Amino acid sequence: MSSLMKGTAILTIGLFLSKALGLIYIFPFYALVGEENVVLYQYAYIPYNILLSIAISGAPIAVSKFVSKYNAIGDYEAGRKLVRSGLLVMIVTGIVSFIALYLLATPIAHIVIKDDEQIFTVAQIAEVIRWVSFALIVVPFMSLTRGFFQGYGHYMPTSVSQLIEQIVRIIVLLGGAFVVVVLMEKDALVAINFAVFAATIGAIGGLVVLYFYWKKHQPEFDTLRATSVSSGELSYGKIYKEVITYSIPIVFVGLAISLFQLVDMFTFNSAMASIGLAAVTDTYFGMFTFLTHKIVVIPVMLATGFSMALVPAITKLYMEKNYGAVRESMDKTFQILLFITVPAAVGISLLADDIYHLLYSKSAMGAEVLANYAPVAILFALFSVTAALLQGIDYQKWIVTSLTIGVLTKLTLNTVLIQQFEVNGAILATAIGYAVTILINLVVIVRVLKYRSPQLVKRVLTILLLTAIMALNVYVVSRLMGLWLPHDTKLQAIIHLAVTVSFGLFVYGFLSYKIGLAQQLLGKRLDGVLRKLRVKK
Repeated sequence: MSSLMKGTAILTIGLFLSKALGLIYIFPFYALVGEENVVLYQYAYIPYNILLSIAISGAPIAVSKFVSKYNAIGDYEAGRKLVRSGLLVMIVTGIVSFIALYLLATPIAHIVIKDDEQIFTVAQIAEVIRWVSFALIVVPFMSLTRGFFQGYGHYMPTSVSQLIEQIVRIIVLLGGAFVVVVLMEKDALVAINFAVFAATIGAIGGLVVLYFYWKKHQPEFDTLRATSVSSGELSYGKIYKEVITYSIPIVFVGLAISLFQLVDMFTFNSAMASIGLAAVTDTYFGMFTFLTHKIVVIPVMLATGFSMALVPAITKLYMEKNYGAVRESMDKTFQILLFITVPAAVGISLLADDIYHLLYSKSAMGAEVLANYAPVAILFALFSVTAALLQGIDYQKWIVTSLTIGVLTKLTLNTVLIQQFEVNGAILATAIGYAVTILINLVVIVRVLKYRSPQLVKRVLTILLLTAIMALNVYVVSRLMGLWLPHDTKLQAIIHLAVTVSFGLFVYGFLSYKIGLAQQLLGKRLDGVLRKLRVKK
């Protein structure tokens, strides 16, 4: 396996494990603090994610790109110079971001609370935002260090530190919530404050891991530094201009979902209050932006893995002016992505009632939100891939433009649609905003690469047809099961899901294999797996 593919695999596995843990902990946490209180956690994390992205400014990828570029020409001193100054910059940006979020906690809370009928007060929301703000002091250090390691081709420190950071955070979060709610019998709001502060403890855990890796690799870094050759006088101004140029599009890609959720955080409650739904707006907001969102992004994890592998591959082919191979890679990526994401999103939508019941609780409203929100996963995935393609062909500035227009579209439509369709209006505004962003990205890609693909259109239509057949079969089986087995308990929900999901996978897999679509997209690996299964049988 090449070093690039090995590195991509390590990063992708680490990211997937971290994301999976970030999903699993939600279910016991929900059971501890309850449906109404869990939204308070989200009120803190949306502004935190925005400030965090600004503080680290895409540091891991931008720093790794800078370091690897100058290492390639033997100027190892350039990377060390960036790290020395970067540590000071990260201290400043971390402290400034912490102070900004800490001081803005009350103004943000005033924007969120629009009616006395809402569940929480301004003081409660401001307090939880202040507790999470401390993590901004620590996290920027990790981002810079991870980028430096990746620049030298060491991907394990990033992957392991991400995993340990998540594990420590979850242990502290769940352990603290259990002690506070169950053993000490305190209010769930105290547990929420402790839970968001767990981000700081997790970051410290990740930083400790990076320190040990630094001590391990320091002799190697020092040896290479001793052989460094000068690539010319590099002022700090030139260094940071180059790093910032790399980082701005990366920041925007990472901020996409948080920016859309920030629009909801600032407009959702006021729109709901204006139509007399202030009493339920906090609960509905939590369902939309937190509880169902954690399920919806599961299919999107695939797109994230594709994006990480796609950028270096497309960049290499584009720099070699091998435009035919670029278009072929794009074709395959879109097809595989849609082949998996479309049926997954439709399946979640169809089985929303049992999924929400199993993971959280029996809730007609929660199931409705999940069913309507699930198809937006396809747009999330397409945005990740189209943004990665624009980075690969060096048209990063269009990511900033398209995403800005998409967010402004969401902002323009959000209040009107919420007043008309309640929480479903917010979902619709998100879908339209993402669709606008993706359309702009695709227009740029088509014009730059002169991209035309009749085959892609045919494959997409085939995928949609197979998904429709699968959906019809799953719907019929689900209705028939409901005649003799109700959906009243979590055990019954598990049985329903086990049968319907298995049947849906069989129908979709069987049909796609019979018409040759699965073989064309997944290649020889699929035949190899099937041969092994036949031999075992």
